[in-house]
Amino acid sequence: MHNIIVASKNRGKISEIRTILSLPGVAISDLYDIGYTDEITETGETFEENALIKARHASRATGLPALGDDSGLVVEALDGQPGVRSARYAGAGASDAANNRKLLQALAGFPSDRREACFYCAMALVRHAEDPAPLLATGSWRGRILEEPLGDGGFGYDPLFWVAEEGCTSAQLSPERKNRLSHRGQALAALLRLVESELEGTG
Repeated sequence: MHNIIVASKNRGKISEIRTILSLPGVAISDLYDIGYTDEITETGETFEENALIKARHASRATGLPALGDDSGLVVEALDGQPGVRSARYAGAGASDAANNRKLLQALAGFPSDRREACFYCAMALVRHAEDPAPLLATGSWRGRILEEPLGDGGFGYDPLFWVAEEGCTSAQLSPERKNRLSHRGQALAALLRLVESELEGTG
């Protein structure tokens, strides 16, 4: 695997993946790099299913090994919503601000102890589109949803996601600290170990 395509158009995700998934001799490309404009339809019921759908689609389109990421926010008091629909919680093409507003509306009146949430990430890496044994890794990050946003960093629901151990929201963390703590950082670290093990076995 000398070149891996990231099956995403989310620039925030792409930036974090490029930063964390550093492998000697392996270039990380994304859909913007190759001018790919088609939408990848996420039809899975779980993060893992959607991550694999994205990876296979991108690999089929490019002929390259591909990395699919599906991640989102799971709020217990909302029966797991927004879940796999996190990016389109307020509708197809919804902005981060619109998704955040809908989440705050859904949790209006909920006390602090009922605003617990978890960021979840699933990563799938396929060597080719029909890979029968994709590499899969997951990560999760627990926090609480605030009643109003704080911080200008990150993306998505980061301004609402309070990290008690850090005393701030995800949006107030430095990129380096967020990458060490986050669901995506955890999933990528696990995936990196799998990839390194495979490269060592073929070296």
